[in-house]
Amino acid sequence: MVPGIFSKEAGIIGMHSIILMCRTFLTIYVAQLEGSMVQSIVEKDVLQFVLHLIKWILVALPATFVNSMIRFFESYLGLAFRTRLTKHAYQQYFSDQTYYAVSNLDTRLQNADQCLTEDITMFSQSVAHLYSHLTKPVLDIALITFTLLKLAVQRGTGQSTFLPTCMAILAVSITAKILKAVSPRFGHMVAEEAKRKGHLRYLHSRIITNSEEIAFYGGHQAEYKQLDGAFNSLYQQMMLIFKKRIPYIMIEQFLMKYVWSGTGMVMIALPILAAEYADDEKSTKLEDLPDHGVSERTRGYATAKTLLFNSADAVERLMTSYKEVTELAGYTGRVHEMFKVFDDAKKGIYQRQLVSGGAVEGQRGERFDTSRIEGVITDSETDEIVLNSVPIVTPNGDVVVKNMSLTITPGMHVLITGPNGCGKSSLFRILGGLWPVYRGHLEKPVSDRMYYIPQRPYMTLGTLRDQVIYPDTTVQMRRRGITDQDLMIMLRIVHLEHIVEREGGWDAQNDWMDVLSGGEKQRMGMARVFYHRPKYALLDECTSAVSIDVEGSIYQAIKDNGITLLTVTHRPSLWKFHTHLLQYDGEGGYKVSSLNEKTIGERMSYSEEKQQLERQLAEVPRWKERLQEVCQLLGDEDHLNMTLDTDDSE
Repeated sequence: MVPGIFSKEAGIIGMHSIILMCRTFLTIYVAQLEGSMVQSIVEKDVLQFVLHLIKWILVALPATFVNSMIRFFESYLGLAFRTRLTKHAYQQYFSDQTYYAVSNLDTRLQNADQCLTEDITMFSQSVAHLYSHLTKPVLDIALITFTLLKLAVQRGTGQSTFLPTCMAILAVSITAKILKAVSPRFGHMVAEEAKRKGHLRYLHSRIITNSEEIAFYGGHQAEYKQLDGAFNSLYQQMMLIFKKRIPYIMIEQFLMKYVWSGTGMVMIALPILAAEYADDEKSTKLEDLPDHGVSERTRGYATAKTLLFNSADAVERLMTSYKEVTELAGYTGRVHEMFKVFDDAKKGIYQRQLVSGGAVEGQRGERFDTSRIEGVITDSETDEIVLNSVPIVTPNGDVVVKNMSLTITPGMHVLITGPNGCGKSSLFRILGGLWPVYRGHLEKPVSDRMYYIPQRPYMTLGTLRDQVIYPDTTVQMRRRGITDQDLMIMLRIVHLEHIVEREGGWDAQNDWMDVLSGGEKQRMGMARVFYHRPKYALLDECTSAVSIDVEGSIYQAIKDNGITLLTVTHRPSLWKFHTHLLQYDGEGGYKVSSLNEKTIGERMSYSEEKQQLERQLAEVPRWKERLQEVCQLLGDEDHLNMTLDTDDSE
């Protein structure tokens, strides 16, 4: 929060401390000035009273400024703390795919977005608030006590209320009109602040919802820039509000705290001062009497009373700060836990509550100790993917495959099949670095030579161009020598060239998750393969909403561009684009076999027969129902019962 004595935060604390000390000195001076005013009232010295009143009004100017600056620096300090913590948290959150790990591999942070926004905000504001509300009372108690001791050492041990009423009404009316005239549009500014807060929270929720897709894309830098931009926008709006409050609070404090108090003193003093000009005999006798030090004692009493009142108020504020300190302890614990989880995730240390869906037969029934990560990952110099005794384990600790040993070379197009829920996509998560390698050795190409396309492609906020080049920026695209004409060729391959004109050009901005249909989003995801041109394309049911003919042309174009396919699919029409088959049996086992025209033909024949049998079995209940109706019409219920008994025995 305060990285050094020459940091911005240290400077704000220093200025805030000086302002707090100035306010304490002003409190003491005002108390002494009020005592002198009381003395002049007792002595009926109109000239001295007027002079003291002018001083009192004049000191109100720096006092209102100091009060406004105290609030400003408290808010500014809280915002500075929040900025420092948020920037640091974002850097931690978007490094080494931490944003994915804390949401999917670790269960300690249930709401990372809440920690990154609300918890940091409340913690920062509480620290800044407590610093102000603890430092000021301590200064008040110390300096006021010193002043009272100094005073002790120096001493060696109205008949009409019409005018005061009119003054009160006039003061309230004028104050209301002035405050209404000078009040900024706080409602509009606060609404805009709330809107920007909501947008920031929305960006966080998008990242949490689509963390796996962003991680596979390697889009953390693009998302970081969007979050950083949204936070900077919120920062500017909050600073605008804080600055607008300074003059308004000054005027408000001046009118309500000083003008009203001055008016009240005049209202009290008027009957006493008016007695000086009375003509009655009683007044003349009172003027001839000696003072006997009454006025001086009254001044000392009034000064001491005011100082003691302020000192008691400071003690009260210190005592009531206990509740705020306990609240701050709660915020501190949550923020500390958030950074601890981020740090553990970067080190590969995860804590997860393991929950199993029940007993599982075969190798998948084995549970893994996910707290120990002993696997080794190295970069491949030949762009081969080599798994040597690597277990595929879910974050929940369930073993999908006990030991997988597999070598995939460039040009070896692998089709991955298996029953639903058998973990077909788990291999992609291992290759993408999302899941740890708990044992064995994994050798794979660097991350930018593998590109993952999920079933639900992630559409980022931005222009239509950004959807094709994600997670690159336009500057990075130009640097690679790619033009909009090249992007149009890519969209033409995936049969999406029409959306450029439909949506208003490459610079059109929209909520693409809602604007594009399911099939258009999947084809947009496939267009990214041609933009990034990886060595391996990891395709996870990414064309399920695309027609078979368009799907086939896209797959053929990918192969023609020298990109190796690793595909998870249920569509038999895609078998012909692959050379090998990786088949899971659903019991923790797997096998790898070659695909050629003969084997593909056989599998196609088996697939057609399977579909035909499934259709026939689906008709069995309807046939049984019809048989029952016919037997009842023929009165052959004995034959019906014999048939049903036979079916039950089978």
